[in-house]
This record gives sequence, C-alpha cells and structure tokens, in this order.
Amino acid sequence: MAALLLLLPLLLLLPLLLKLDVWPQLRWLPADLAFTVRALRCKRALRARALAAAAADPESSESGCSLAWRLAYLAREQPTHTFLIHGAQRFSYAEAERESNRIARAFLRARGWTGGRRGSGRGSTEEGARVAPPAGDAAARGTTAPPLAPGATVALLLPAGPDFLWIWFGLAKAGLRTAFVPTALRRGPLLHCLRSCGASALVLATEFLESLEPDLPALRAMGLHLWATGPETNVAGISNLLSEAADQVDEPVPGYLSAPQNIMDTCLYIFTSGTTGLPKAARISHLKVLQCQGFYHLCGVHQEDVIYLALSLYHMSGSLLGIVGCLGIGATVVLKPKFSASQFWDDCQKHRVTVFQYIGELCRYLVDQPPSKAGCDHKVRLAVGSGLRPDTWERFLRRFGPLQMLETYGMTEGNVATFNYTGRQGAVGRASWLYKHIFPFSLIRYDVMTGEPIRNAQGHCMTTSPGEPGLLVAPVSQQSPFLGYAGAPELAKDKLLKDVFWSGDVFFNTGDLLVCDEQGFLHFHDRTGDTFRWKGENVATTEVAEVLETLDFLQEVNIYGVTVPGHEGRAGMAALALRPPQALNLMQLYSHVSENLPPYARPRFLRLQESLATTETFKQQKVRMANEGFDPSVLSDPLYVLDQDIGAYLPLTPARYSALLSGDLRI
Repeated sequence: MAALLLLLPLLLLLPLLLKLDVWPQLRWLPADLAFTVRALRCKRALRARALAAAAADPESSESGCSLAWRLAYLAREQPTHTFLIHGAQRFSYAEAERESNRIARAFLRARGWTGGRRGSGRGSTEEGARVAPPAGDAAARGTTAPPLAPGATVALLLPAGPDFLWIWFGLAKAGLRTAFVPTALRRGPLLHCLRSCGASALVLATEFLESLEPDLPALRAMGLHLWATGPETNVAGISNLLSEAADQVDEPVPGYLSAPQNIMDTCLYIFTSGTTGLPKAARISHLKVLQCQGFYHLCGVHQEDVIYLALSLYHMSGSLLGIVGCLGIGATVVLKPKFSASQFWDDCQKHRVTVFQYIGELCRYLVDQPPSKAGCDHKVRLAVGSGLRPDTWERFLRRFGPLQMLETYGMTEGNVATFNYTGRQGAVGRASWLYKHIFPFSLIRYDVMTGEPIRNAQGHCMTTSPGEPGLLVAPVSQQSPFLGYAGAPELAKDKLLKDVFWSGDVFFNTGDLLVCDEQGFLHFHDRTGDTFRWKGENVATTEVAEVLETLDFLQEVNIYGVTVPGHEGRAGMAALALRPPQALNLMQLYSHVSENLPPYARPRFLRLQESLATTETFKQQKVRMANEGFDPSVLSDPLYVLDQDIGAYLPLTPARYSALLSGDLRI
C-alpha cells in the first residue's frame, strides 16, 4: 500500500519531469542510490576496522598498520581459505600470515630488534628494543651498512609472485617503508629511484643479478643493505633473504612495531611511469592503503569470487587495487607474473575465475586472439579496470559476454576516483550529486595553449557545461589528502591549484581533461599534455585515435603533435601498427578521417611501425615520438604526409620533405 502511495505522485509528476528534461538524470537514480549505499557501508566498515585495530592490545598482531592487522584477522577467521594461486602453488591466508611473519622477523633482526619492548606508549616504531646486530652479522653480508633504522625504506626489485607479497607484508609488519621499483630500470634511472625515496636497502630477484652487475659498485657505494631472494649467489655483499627468513619462527610480531603515529604518514612509495622524464616516487599514506581495502567492495566483488590479476605489482593497479583490494574482501587472487592472451581463458577455466582486473590494452590483446572454446565457456562475470577504448569495449562484450565491464578512473598520487557502476559503454564514471557528495570533484574550464585553468574577473575558476571538456580537480582535505612525492617540494607544484572556487582553497590537479555529458556520465577526453593546437583549434589525441581504431586493418594507433617549421601549433601525427595480415590502405584511411574528423583534427603525418612503443603499464610513448619528428633522413619507418591540394596521403620522400619545409607543400 505504501509503495502504491509513493508511486502515484511519481506518475503524476512524470509529464512535468519529461517536459523539464530531468528524466535522463532520474532514470539512473536507482543505480546512483545503490552505489551510494555500498560506498557508505564500505566507509563505515573500514572505519570500524581501524577503530578495532586502534583499541587492540599493542602486543597483538591485530593492531598496528592496516596491512598487518587485516592479514592477521583473515588468518584467524578463514585460515584455510585460499588467498593466492600462483602457477601450481596455492597459499591459504594462514600460510600468507606465517610466511610474512618470518620475513618480518628477518628484517627486525636487521633492525637489531630482539623481541623486547620499551615504554608503554603506542604508535611509534621507536618503541621496540633495539640492540646491535649479532656479532659477525654485517660481515656475513659483506657490507658495512648500519642496522636498519625504524621506518627506513626498503626497495623491492622483484617480479610478481609470492615472494613479492610476503616481503611487502613483512616489511609493513616490521615498521619499515617499502618502495616498489619498476623491474626494467637499470643504471641511472634505477639509482635515481633509490636515491629519491631514500632507500636504505634493496631486495632483488636473483634472476636480475646478471643485468644488475654493472650497477653493483654504485649500489654498494650508496651503503645499501643488499638481499637477493634466490639461492646463494656467491656475490660479495649480497645475502639470501629467504634463507635468513627460513631461520625465523613464524609467530606474529607485535602490532606496535608497525602502528603509524599518524594515518597520513607515508608507508609506501610507488613510482610514476616516467613518460615525460625520470620516475617520481609518489608517497602513499596508511590512509590510502586502508581506503584501497574497499576497492573491490565498491565494485561489488565478494569473498567467494576468484580474481585474475596479471598486472605489475610495482604499480598501484596491481598492488593497492588488486592485492590490497582482495585482502579487503578476503577473496582469492590468481596472480600471473606476465599476461598471456593465449593462456588467459584457459587459466580462467582452470581456476574458475569470476573477476578479471584489466588495463585497456589487455582487453584489446584478448579480442585480437583467434576464437577458442575457453573464450566462450567461462565463469567471468565482471571485468574491472581502466583505459578501455570504446571500440575494444564493444568487441569484448560481443565476443566474451555476457559480463559486466566496470571502468574506473584514478591516479597513483591522486585523491579522486570514479566508477562507471552502470556499465555505460565509453564512460569512466558518473557525476551524480550523490557521488560527488561522497567523493567530491569538479570539471573546470582549461586553456590548452597556456596550460592553465581559465579564471573569471575575480580570479576564480569556472565549471564546464555539459559536453565541454574540462580539467578534473578535487579538493584537498583530511579525508582526501595529497601527499606529493619524495624529494624536493617543487616536484608537486603543478599538482596543486589554489583559489579555485574561493580564496584559500586547494585542489588536486589531475592533469586530465574529462567531459560530462547531458546524462551525467563522465568520459575521458585527453591528457593536458597530449591535447595540442592546430589551425587555431584544440585536437584531443584520444578522440582522433578512437576514430582511426575503427579501421579493421589497424591494430594500434598513437596520436601526438609535432612542430612544423613555418606553422603555428603542432600538426597531428599518427603512429600506426597494422593488424596481421592486413596492409595499409591509404585511400580508405584518408576517406575515413575526412568523413569522421574535422579538417584541423586529421593527422598530417603517418608513421608505420611494426609495434608501438609503450611503457611497462602499456601507456603509449608520446613525448619521445614527438621529439623524433618526421624527418625521413633520420627515421627508418615508412612515413606519409597529407597533401591538402591533392587530398591524399603520399609517401614522405626527401623531395616532399624539402617542399614542406619551404612551404611548397600544403598540409
């Protein structure tokens, strides 16, 4: 009866709502409400967990940092439940707890901690009794490095696997900070990362020793503790961490060792991908680690789910969202050291995978694979991730559905995230007033030429209208802080905007341009450094790439701007990789861009490559490609130029290159 009474006013108001064009927003209200309820429950649950840990006995393993007490809780509540599947290996939550306890005790030994406790206060890693390491210990390691100080940073140079997790968890329990170093770094970039985060020690995989041999003198000169994770290496100054851990008992360590003095304290460093320079060490707080425990809960994943994770653990998507998110719900994770498109669906069948965490390129690799029986007969119900292009999205669902695609947006160092919980194709989230009340953010007008927000006469920023690209910003607060990067404060100067809407406010600048459509859906537009200006118009590389990617003979597309002598702005250039065994069809390509792109957005140059250069997180290399330009005497790749007078793409010969520079070739 009550439902009927509520329904009647809605029916009476329906004509008015349609007339006011409010219905497009209200039709998504049930989904908005459902996600809001889930988000509030998640926040309440995380707060209750944190309060319980704070009230626990400081000597208990269920106090301390959130990683330590969450793992200890799961080991007690569901000890036999499988936490990790890695190849033929399976580890329960109880085994994960024991393995990480041994690692923690090995590092505590390097700290000089013998198991005692001084003082009655909590929240400081200084409280553990510290003595000098056992006699001969430093000599056995062949190093004169002093004992690790409480809160010291230990860098990990390890592939994705059980050892990575046990060492990370063990360091957290021992009250030490961890720095995740990208495994491909060597020489200068590697030393830069270690110096920038102030590392006191490095744990490396034995398989990397050969490639690291030229770096060892510099590493020793830095006074680092050096450990390897494999058998004895007979390399001076490097000891076997796993052997040292095997000699330790697997009993829990006291929580006070890892309890932060402040939840905003740094507990982890994750390096940016370094697409525009050397990587920066983003500071990850204890608060952010706690918040990431709610990631899969927000996505609607449950304890009974099996999550497939083939992402690098040294990046946030793999470690904080994948692993910490899995701990948050107590589920099972299938950890794949390296993604294999040909093995993916067989793995999903074998392990009864129900949830797949992706980045966009992985989905494209899957749809480019030949059809298989396993790809049709699977139990995957949900794919969660970011960076999925609309054309790949549609192909993925058509081929592997029915399943839900949950596209998200976020940044390692950022304080804002969005969730496309409705499954709307092409969107990265919703800008409903309910969502923005819980996770506040705004889109503000931005000038791509000046690289600055557009401000009004009062000096404040202005929000965008529906359909207008805007810079995504989020207020910096105690609940949504921005910790910046390790090192000089100026590294973070471009990430903060002041006096955005009122004097004295501070917002985090994501550096990304998004569009909010009429129905409140958010769409990724471009990165501020990627959007360029040509013929007096702004060109969004993402939009141009999406148009070209619909051509069936193209497998990969990378759009960027290059400077052309005698012309203002930057001309569009498309680096292309063909889909085997297809050939490049210049006539079809020109016809396609002419029909689907305005004149100013049509690429002026084409560069044909066997494969496109990407970072280890599959982000396309744009800065390097732009700097390489389009000189045919320098580049060995086939090059083509758009001749506006003829209306066609032509090979960029030395003669045409000279004509272009002299102004005789109109592009």
